[in-house]
Amino acid sequence: MRTVLQRARSASVTVGGRVVGELPGPGLVALVGVTHDDGAEQVALTARKIADLRILDGERSASDVGAPVLVVSQFTLYADTRKGRRPSWNAAAPGPVAEPLVAAVVEALRGRGLEVATGVFGAHMEVALVNDGPVTIVLDS
Repeated sequence: MRTVLQRARSASVTVGGRVVGELPGPGLVALVGVTHDDGAEQVALTARKIADLRILDGERSASDVGAPVLVVSQFTLYADTRKGRRPSWNAAAPGPVAEPLVAAVVEALRGRGLEVATGVFGAHMEVALVNDGPVTIVLDS
């Protein structure tokens, strides 16, 4: 599982002209990609890292301050661009594998008491983000 975690002042996801998820205030945006051999272990590690990394003001974590999280599925994090000009998506897990794992990350974060908004899996999404810092961390589990 690969996650790009960004500290944000604000963020939202729009699908078909309608906002489907947004941060109600400063928090974290997690773009989450799934590969073929991911499972429960990667879900738990990813959720723990998102919740507990001390990347907010004052070296605090989302868990420390109850910061909201916006989770957006992002299969393109597994693009292979080593050959040619067209990325290969072979390393990205197919939707029926990836969707429940991204949903499990969301539920694990909610289980830790965090407010979590989401995009729509598989939809064409417009993600708006005001990166704070900027702080952007890549997590591989």
